[in-house]
Amino acid sequence: MEIKHNVDKMKFWTEVDGYEAHVAYQLHDKGLDIRHTIVPAEIGGRGIASALVKAAYDYARANGLKPIATCSYAVVWLQRHPEYQGEVGKDFCGENSCAL
Repeated sequence: MEIKHNVDKMKFWTEVDGYEAHVAYQLHDKGLDIRHTIVPAEIGGRGIASALVKAAYDYARANGLKPIATCSYAVVWLQRHPEYQGEVGKDFCGENSCAL
């Protein structure tokens, strides 16, 4: 799977079987904050969301930015990957939420 980065739109995305999946982020407080993760049901369950979040946080770390999660999926991802030393965003609203 090829993950692409659109800097202008602040998203990492990929296309699988004709469907686009992406994570959208904002830059603030010297961090990269994943605001939402979208993977259509038709291509779900393949690890796409995890790969997109990892790509975004790898980019953050490579550029001296702190991984921040407002999207509930990204919050759980950071909990499972403490080596990223991420933090929950101030706008996080709880389970199954994103900052759309």
